[in-house]
Amino acid sequence: MNYQESREYIDRVTREIPSVLGLDHMREMMKRLGNPQDDLKYVHVAGTNGKGSVIAFLYSVLSEAGYRVGRYVSPTLYSYRGRMEISGKRISRDSFAAYMTQVADVIAAMTEDGYPHPTAFEIETAVAFLFFRNENCDLVLLEVGMGGNLDATNIIKNTMLSVLVSISMDHMSFLGNTLGEIAEKKAGIIKENSHVVTALQKKEAMDVICSQCEKCHAECVVADPGKAQVLAESCLGQTLLYEGEKYEIPLAGVYQKENAVVALNALKVLDTLGFASTPEQKKAGMKHTVWNGRFTVLCTEPLFVVDGAHNPAAADMMAASIEHYFKGKRLIYIMGVFGDKDYRSVVAKTVHYADKILTIQTPNNERALPAAKLAETVKEFHKDVQARESIEQAVETAFRLAHKEDVILAFGSLSFIGEMTDLVEKEKKREGKQK
Repeated sequence: MNYQESREYIDRVTREIPSVLGLDHMREMMKRLGNPQDDLKYVHVAGTNGKGSVIAFLYSVLSEAGYRVGRYVSPTLYSYRGRMEISGKRISRDSFAAYMTQVADVIAAMTEDGYPHPTAFEIETAVAFLFFRNENCDLVLLEVGMGGNLDATNIIKNTMLSVLVSISMDHMSFLGNTLGEIAEKKAGIIKENSHVVTALQKKEAMDVICSQCEKCHAECVVADPGKAQVLAESCLGQTLLYEGEKYEIPLAGVYQKENAVVALNALKVLDTLGFASTPEQKKAGMKHTVWNGRFTVLCTEPLFVVDGAHNPAAADMMAASIEHYFKGKRLIYIMGVFGDKDYRSVVAKTVHYADKILTIQTPNNERALPAAKLAETVKEFHKDVQARESIEQAVETAFRLAHKEDVILAFGSLSFIGEMTDLVEKEKKREGKQK
């Protein structure tokens, strides 16, 4: 297969093969591929909100320190191939096509032998393992797709460090109906005699994590954001004082202090495990971290912010950031959500800050909630809402409605942020607006 054929193949699998939790298919596929994942070392990251940000901090610092670092995350905003990167360079089209062809051939043999067809995420994870092994990565930063214990990524053996970011209610149909049940699934990435860094969790989740660490004889560090002081901040970034050192981070949002503290604690543990970084490298890496779509400013007049908030916990965090940065400002929302998320709670927690609300349907995704249906839900909480036929129409309407001192905030899903960014850039050029 060439690159286009590879993308069509994975798109077809995405449409036709439902997501499942379980490791049997993955183990069989990886065995037939020679178990490339066993030749690598990992930082494995699970949790509900903050996985991508923590990985972004670690990726930047460890690359700054000179390590050949692989990063596997999903979804990505601007490039599909950005899911698999090594030290700032994403997998090439030719490499992706070659690995996908190799995996597809194995799957064809598996299905002939009576095995079920692996899911799209299992296939992408297999491609990532082949890529990272063949490129001789020193360390791979591996993001869990969903849950933990039964996630396709959890076939790895050489986990240097497990990281658990903030855990909250999400994916309940797969993971459980209580915080404890969900935490149990996510804590399933903890390996015997390993090291763990966790965010400061709610008691129900923390009890589960501590129990799992004790069971696995794993050394656990709790990263307490209360020990970090914010010295300066704006919606463009912040400066933190933590354990006597100043760190500049370009990521805004009140929740990024917690993510930064988790990352710094993870780096301290890695210092003892053969992946050391100097204080200067830590500061430089934190300062130059790039992670788009998390309270990211695209334009300043008017202020246009995008955020991936898509579940109740993320909505709480975004609401806190609105209170913190935009109190007294007139806000215009652009909202698009997936129908299988608890979007009603997201709406209820956020709409009262807005003056006007525009709803959209996220494109090219079967899970997307129609704009009109989302508008109906919003109307239960807010009278000034309009459904727009496209993202482009919503962006044009928002700019038309906004004065230069107002704030446009787009959120509800990461899936449309790439397209949103391109449209805002076009609008900036057309109007001569500044970032």
